[in-house]
Formats: sequence, C-alpha cells, structure tokens
Amino acid sequence: MDFPDFIENFPALDVPFPEEEVQTKAIRSDAGLVVFFSFPQDFVLPLHSHKAQWGTVLEGEVEQTIGGETRVYGPGDSYSIPSGVEHGGKIKAGSRVIDVFEEPDRYPVKG
Repeated sequence: MDFPDFIENFPALDVPFPEEEVQTKAIRSDAGLVVFFSFPQDFVLPLHSHKAQWGTVLEGEVEQTIGGETRVYGPGDSYSIPSGVEHGGKIKAGSRVIDVFEEPDRYPVKG
C-alpha cells in the first residue's frame, strides 16, 4: 500500500538514518509531530528514549522493545511509549507506520 499523493507531498524529515532504509513524510504543529514512515529494507532501531510517542502499524511487522518488554506488532496494532522510556526494535522491509511524537521538533524538516 502506498500513501496517497497528498501525503507523499508532505515534507520529508532529516532523520539520522539512510533514506534507502527509512523514508518519511510529516505534519508538524505546535503540539506535536505526525510522521508517516516507510521502510524499504529491514531496519534495526537502536535503543533510545525521548518524550512520549504513539504509533500504529499500517503494513508489515514491527518488533518493539518498550521498557524491556518485547512484542511484535502487525497491521492495525498500536503502541504507546511513555516519555523517557527506553525503546527500540526491528522493522521488516515493506512496513509502513504512523508515529505521533509529543515533541514537535523531534526531527527537523529536510531542505
């Protein structure tokens, strides 16, 4: 499933990962950041922490370790990561995820 053209026209973010592994489109407000993630390749997200995050898997499979507990999420599943809780995971190629970050400036807009 591709994102609709109007979402593909949203700005990309400057994330610290190669574009061939992680692709982004985003909407930002003063209250938070909504990111449409696409993963063309298998991807390993190192353990890290930041302010609160909520996400849902649209397509594919995401294995998340949140606060030491590991779970596999598939299409339709959502997860909530409280502020400051360490998390990371493995994301299968072809996955698409929507993540909402409490921090509106979590990642800068490209360009």
